[in-house]
Amino acid sequence: MDVMGDKATLFETGRFVQPSTREETTPDEAEEVADEAAEELRQRLAAEAGDVEAMSVLGAMLLRRGDLDGAEPHLRAATAAGDRAAANNLGVLLHQRGYADEAAGWWRIAAVAGSAAAAHALGRHHRERGDEPAAEYWLRQSAEQGHALGAYALADLLEHRGDPEARRWMRAAAERGHREAAYRLARTLDRTAAQEGDDEGDGLLDEAEQWYRQAAARGHRRAALHLGAILEKRGELKEAGRWYLTSAKDGEARAACALGFLLRDAGDTENAAVWWLRAAQDGDGNAANALGALHAERGETQTAERWYRAAMDAGDVNGAYNLGLLCAEQGRTTQAEQWYRRAAYAGHREAANALAILLLRGGDETGAEPWFSKAAEAGSVDAAFNLGILYAGRGEHPAALRWYERAAVAGHTEAALQVGIARLRDGDEQEAERYLRCAAGGGSAEAAYRLATLLDARRPPEPTHELGEPVHQRSECEEWYERAASQGHRRAQVRVGMLAAARGDVAEAARWYREAAEAGSRNGAFNLGLLLAREGSEPEAVVWWTRAAEAGHGRAALRLALLYARRGELAEGQRWADRAVALGPESVAERAARLRDALVQELSA
Repeated sequence: MDVMGDKATLFETGRFVQPSTREETTPDEAEEVADEAAEELRQRLAAEAGDVEAMSVLGAMLLRRGDLDGAEPHLRAATAAGDRAAANNLGVLLHQRGYADEAAGWWRIAAVAGSAAAAHALGRHHRERGDEPAAEYWLRQSAEQGHALGAYALADLLEHRGDPEARRWMRAAAERGHREAAYRLARTLDRTAAQEGDDEGDGLLDEAEQWYRQAAARGHRRAALHLGAILEKRGELKEAGRWYLTSAKDGEARAACALGFLLRDAGDTENAAVWWLRAAQDGDGNAANALGALHAERGETQTAERWYRAAMDAGDVNGAYNLGLLCAEQGRTTQAEQWYRRAAYAGHREAANALAILLLRGGDETGAEPWFSKAAEAGSVDAAFNLGILYAGRGEHPAALRWYERAAVAGHTEAALQVGIARLRDGDEQEAERYLRCAAGGGSAEAAYRLATLLDARRPPEPTHELGEPVHQRSECEEWYERAASQGHRRAQVRVGMLAAARGDVAEAARWYREAAEAGSRNGAFNLGLLLAREGSEPEAVVWWTRAAEAGHGRAALRLALLYARRGELAEGQRWADRAVALGPESVAERAARLRDALVQELSA
């Protein structure tokens, strides 16, 4: 076992010999060695002359050097003369030789004489043997005398028992410079902050940051990692990177991995790969996955697969999932299913969802359903939505709605749209509006359009000016129509065009009608034709009416029939009248039938 305590508390003196392991020394180091040798000689001469303190210091110097045989007689002599530091160090020496019980006897003598370091060592001795009451007694003696190691060991013992007093002693050890105590206190505060409300949680997190800083400044690599994470979350990326770098250089693989992601986000993928490689070689599965993704993006699939396998071997289940994705992209369905299953059985919810989709596409609905359920129960929002689709496809609408609602509550946009549509169908406009707003806010053009139509139906008639001129006030429904239209929703584009035309903005109306028509909207083409005809551009209007009629628009066909009849092209007019009769609706079909009959009579006359 290593000697217990640090230089200042173990030997209770500040003078030590520091042996150099290098063959060459600098002038300053050579002078220091000479000074230490001179100091040892002075202590040796004083010890031979019977100076008890010199015996104790000389024994401590030899013990630090590892010269146990040389140290022991001096420590025993000083101990016999009542020197408590010598008794403590004699205990350390005997402990190193394997005589734990004899060491404890000398520690007890030193501790009773008031040595905090000996009380700490004795407490550790009793804890190793399972005697917690004795351990607590001596550790408390050490801690109450201000011994940092004693306070930390006492806090560790109390924390193991779940005693709330542990935090007080952990704080005491941290305040006395114990870096592991500072780190553990920070971790406790960090975890507590996550469970508290915003204000109190923020205060605890600020305090945790300060203790992380203290521990990190003293070389604690995990504290540097957590400090970097706090700073990164706060957006202080430059300082976060410095602490990640410090931690990574000290061998913390997670810090090297985090530094890699920070560099990647800054656009430096080359250096990111260097740190990911370092972390992956140290067994970090997340870094191995990141390397796999990097090579996959470059099209280096074999290298990507190798790193995904390395991630999996490191115990990161994402490795198997990513292998499944890689195989699926390459069309290797059998291998993809194999890797998805492996990850899904290990509890990877997105792998379970991906496996279910794979099985469903292969026609195995029975096999897909339990995997969708497993993924959804584990929290996969996509799986909950997919279950809704599955049940809706079977006509089991109540079950489908339950899963849609579950996904919608978790923020799934398309699920919120489906719930909104279902609520509209049931006549519950208030709930429908709530879900449609969620979906529209999430970017669903269809939801924005349906929300606009819902609000439009409630809109009162436009107020009129006192002189009889209509006063247009921009309404919320128009804003939603425009949002849907800007996202390419064709019906919304037509509606925005109609609103623009109603307020006399012909250019704006034409722009939206044209966008809808070019995207394949027959109503957009028909309305654009009407607008062009009114503006005197009948030839272009014919082009758009023709496109609308060929797409199945009855009124466009009727317009063409009337146009050709007016021009005297009776056969062409009859052809479009026949088309209008076939397309409808009823009122259009009736007019088209009358026109057709008139044209037939004219042609047969």
